[in-house]
Amino acid sequence: MSYTQLQQLAGQTSKIQQEILRINTAARPLALQVALLVPLLAAVLGIVDALGMRRLPDPGPSEASEGAVFG
Repeated sequence: MSYTQLQQLAGQTSKIQQEILRINTAARPLALQVALLVPLLAAVLGIVDALGMRRLPDPGPSEASEGAVFG
């Protein structure tokens, strides 16, 4: 929850407000770490895949294009 959304808890009792703030404070760093970890893992997988494709041999000419007339 954003702090703006937390301010909307003004109608709640003090205990409820404190508990929601405690949960939000504990959960926010973990959520941000996971949100940063997902694109990082995707980037690493992309780099590994690109390096693996670099080792593949170049494809030869297609036999279907042998008799084709371009013109």
